[in-house]
Amino acid sequence: MKHILPLALAACSAVSAAQPLPAYHQFKVAVYCRAYEVREMADPAWLRSRWDELSRQVHVDKVYLETHRDGVIVADATLESAKAFFAAQGVQTAGGITYTIDESNRFETFSYSNPEHRRKVQEIAEHAARHFDEVILDDFFFTSAKSEWDLKARGNRSWTDYRLQLMADAAENLVVKPARAVNPKVRVIIKYPNWYDHFQALGFNLEKEPAIFDGIYTGTETRDASLLAQHLQPYHGYSIMRYFSNIAPGRNGGGWVDTGAAFTYDRYAEQLWVTLFAKAAPEITLFDLKQMHFPLDERFRAPWQNQKTSFRFDALSEPVKLASGETAKPTSYARVAGVSFEAVDGVLAALGKPLGLKSYKPFHSSGEDFLQSYLGMAGIPMEIVPVFPKDEPIVLLTAQAAHDPDIVAKIEEHVRTGHKVVITSGLLKALSHRGIQQIAEIEDTGRVALVKDYVADWRKMTGEKAILIPQIGYRTNDSWELVSAIDGDNGWPLLHDASYVGGHLYVLTIPENFADLYHIPAGALNAIRRIVTPHLPVQLEAPGKVSLFVYDNDTFVVENFRDEPVDAAVVLGLDRKAIEDVATAETIAAEERKVSPGWGKPPVAVASAAKIQLPPHSFRAFRTKAK
Repeated sequence: MKHILPLALAACSAVSAAQPLPAYHQFKVAVYCRAYEVREMADPAWLRSRWDELSRQVHVDKVYLETHRDGVIVADATLESAKAFFAAQGVQTAGGITYTIDESNRFETFSYSNPEHRRKVQEIAEHAARHFDEVILDDFFFTSAKSEWDLKARGNRSWTDYRLQLMADAAENLVVKPARAVNPKVRVIIKYPNWYDHFQALGFNLEKEPAIFDGIYTGTETRDASLLAQHLQPYHGYSIMRYFSNIAPGRNGGGWVDTGAAFTYDRYAEQLWVTLFAKAAPEITLFDLKQMHFPLDERFRAPWQNQKTSFRFDALSEPVKLASGETAKPTSYARVAGVSFEAVDGVLAALGKPLGLKSYKPFHSSGEDFLQSYLGMAGIPMEIVPVFPKDEPIVLLTAQAAHDPDIVAKIEEHVRTGHKVVITSGLLKALSHRGIQQIAEIEDTGRVALVKDYVADWRKMTGEKAILIPQIGYRTNDSWELVSAIDGDNGWPLLHDASYVGGHLYVLTIPENFADLYHIPAGALNAIRRIVTPHLPVQLEAPGKVSLFVYDNDTFVVENFRDEPVDAAVVLGLDRKAIEDVATAETIAAEERKVSPGWGKPPVAVASAAKIQLPPHSFRAFRTKAK
């Protein structure tokens, strides 16, 4: 049963010296403190009690002390005393800024064409820089303002073009340069939120801003996919970390998660885990100090709590062993973060560099919004990149790629040279009048079909429910259905193949509701995964809502986002004979897979496969073994 998090803080522990938990080995943990809570730090007893309770439940290496939010500007003396307190605890401090006028009023932002607002924005940056050598901008360095100032400044430009230019100028001339003038040592970091496909419309400029700021940070909060308006999929926390790291290599400072709409403890844990699985940054930030003090509540235990899952629900009632050897009773949501980190810390050291099917997303593009995260939830490892990956053997392109005026030429060149390109039905439609038919005469017919049955690998299978798909048309013998969707005596391509010179153009049909990818039966999903990720060392065989994370050192992670246990398999190369669980050292033997190379010919071994089981909302990490 789902419940909304209570807003009350947990009861504070007695004032005493903190005995923190030991540090994690593979990452640093930061906690963000809003201006509302930072101003309360003027009271030493308040600060001590909050810190003691927090540090006894999750190890914290760093705190961000916010200097402004909603017009609240924290006093100089309070900032300096708080810095001194945390320094005495051995905890690093940095500044934070939220550029909102009234967050509760639909995140009311500044009007960056209004001279008065521009002066205020600069003053806020200067204030933070006087106190900190590192300052991070929380989510809201964008503008939704449509004031008379904005109408006049915009002229005949679109809102997107106007805001992209406006905010790049504001970043450089109102924030970064003034901050450096006050403190030449200051590093100004921009934290981007989770809605990247819509950034350009509000002025977030992923093309120019990473070069203006000293670093970037990544919002990986996905919360509840069904109840919240964004409807972000759990895999999104991983894919956005990888994407932003490809935009600014080596300059992505960390991932950032809040407790919002985490209606079960393991839904919150999953957000932390996938952020860290991305292996993209050394730090993870917990938002925020107030939320970390929400009291533990039995209502947030999942219905599957009695199963042995990756999240130890029992740990929320067990005493915590502190670095001093003493124990403390868990009292607040901070312990949920601590249990989550303890579950994943020992696994991360074994994982190498992430691998995935590269998907080209041009700057400022949109179309089939966030589709890569749905595909990731369907078991296809994804890697979003801002430049067309010319050296990749296979590339996935969604409707976002239509933003590139040369995309058809890039597709043609890639397949002509012997590579493969997978385009979605959405991109096929977007390119219908731009020459894609010169490669193969395949089109979106404009009709849709309601389907529940499928054919893959010469087998017919039935899905969980009927789904709506666009009908793709083609010319018989010019191209071929590899996986089909069926309704009665008719059918349409789900995955289609057209050869071209030495390469292949595939069309992947995307359901009208992207989440219906999860209702395609495992057999059809398995065939799609095998065909579109042959270059990866591991492929997944499982139903939807089970994800695969692959690394370059013969390791991988499988995560089950479903509410029930899953039986799955991983397909490996013939040279791999077993897999070993990284956490438990359990070895699972792989069996050879055989297929017939042609009619009347005996089967030959083509791969090996190992069967695994996953409890609900759990992950398992493995390494492949040659023996």
